[in-house]
Amino acid sequence: MNREQDSAFIPFNKPYFTGKELEYIQQAHNQWHLSGDGPFTRKCHAWLEQSIGTRKALLTHSCTAALEMAAILIGIESGDEVIMPSYTFVSTANAFVLRGGLPVFVDIRPDTLNIDESKIEAAITKKTKVIVVVHYGGIACEMDTILSIAHKHNLFVIEDAAQAIGAKYKGKPLGSIGHLSALSFHETKNIISGEGGALLINDDRFIERAEIIREKGTDRNRFLKGQVDKYTWVDIGSSYLPSDLTAAFLWAQLEEFEKIMHRRKALWDKYHESFSEAEVKGYLRRPVIPENCQSNAHLYYILLPTAKKRDSVLSLLNKKGVNVVFHYIPLHDSPAGEKYGRTSVPMQVTVEMSRRIIRLPLWIGLEKNQNRVIDEVLLEVGGRQ
Repeated sequence: MNREQDSAFIPFNKPYFTGKELEYIQQAHNQWHLSGDGPFTRKCHAWLEQSIGTRKALLTHSCTAALEMAAILIGIESGDEVIMPSYTFVSTANAFVLRGGLPVFVDIRPDTLNIDESKIEAAITKKTKVIVVVHYGGIACEMDTILSIAHKHNLFVIEDAAQAIGAKYKGKPLGSIGHLSALSFHETKNIISGEGGALLINDDRFIERAEIIREKGTDRNRFLKGQVDKYTWVDIGSSYLPSDLTAAFLWAQLEEFEKIMHRRKALWDKYHESFSEAEVKGYLRRPVIPENCQSNAHLYYILLPTAKKRDSVLSLLNKKGVNVVFHYIPLHDSPAGEKYGRTSVPMQVTVEMSRRIIRLPLWIGLEKNQNRVIDEVLLEVGGRQ
C-alpha cells in the first residue's frame, strides 16, 4: 500500500467529482463531437460570460495557454517589459518570455502576498507594456490603484486569476477587471477539468483576433459562423482549444459552482477560526483578507515566525501523514528568472514570506479529517500543549 492509499494519510489535495462528469463525457461521445468548441464548450463559455461579466470567454487547454494568448494579443515583442510579482507560478513569466518580453519583478505586500501596488510605478520605464497581477489564494490585488497607474502610463493590465474564480474586488468578479484575464481549471483549483483554463476578454478590440489565435491563426471561427465560405491562415496562433470532453467534465463542475464554493468556504472558515488564538499568541499568522475583497477559499495557509520553524513543522506534519506543502520558490531567485528577468526593487518581503509559508489541505471531503489537521498543526507550532 502506498502512502496515498493509507487511510491515516491526509493528502494536500483530492479532486472533487460532482457525479455527472462521466455522464456528460458520454453525452459528448454520443453527440459525435469530441474536438474543441462543441456543445459543452459553448455551455461553459456562456456560464463564464454571464457569471463573471466578461465580454468574451474562450476555453483553453490550460491557464498557461490563456496567458500565452494574452501576451500575443497585447503585442509583446523583444525588449518589452512586463511588471509582475516574483511570488507566482512560472507560467506568469514564461508566457511573456516566449514572446521576447522581460519580466520585471516587484515585491509583494506582507498582508495579502499580492503584488505591492505602491512599488509598481517605480518599476515603470519607457519599455514597460503591461502590468500582470496575480490574485494570490483568491484574494484580490488592489485593483483601483493598479488600474490608475496603468491608465496614467498607458499600460495594459492582465489578471492572472488562476486561483481566483468566484472571488471579488469591491463586488466585481476577479477576471472581469483587467483588459485580459486567465483562469485555471487544473485539478488543484476550486473548479476543475483535470487540466484546462480560460481566457477572459474584457476589451472588445481583442475578441476577433483572440478567436483567430486560438484556432491556429486561422479564421475558422468566421467560417463556422457563415461569414466566409472557406477559412485560411491569417495570423500567428496555435492550438489552444481543449476538447469537448474536457468541457463536458468542466460543465459538471460549473453546474454545482455554488455548492462547491459553499463547502470550501466552510473548510476555510473553520481553519481561520481554529487558528485565531494561536495567532494572538504569536505562534503563526493567518491569511489577511482586506475589507473590500471577497475570497473564494482557494487555499489556506499559515505563516510561521521563522524559516527554520517552518521547515521543522513542515517536516513533522508530513511524517505524521498530514500532507502540508510550501509554495512558490520566488522566480527572481530561479536560474531562468535570473536569465530572463530582472528585479526593480529589493525583494525582501517575497523572500521572507516564501520561506515562512505552509499551505494546509483544503478539499471537499476533508471535513471528517479537518480536526486532525488542526490539532496536529497547533501541536507542532506550539499553540496546543
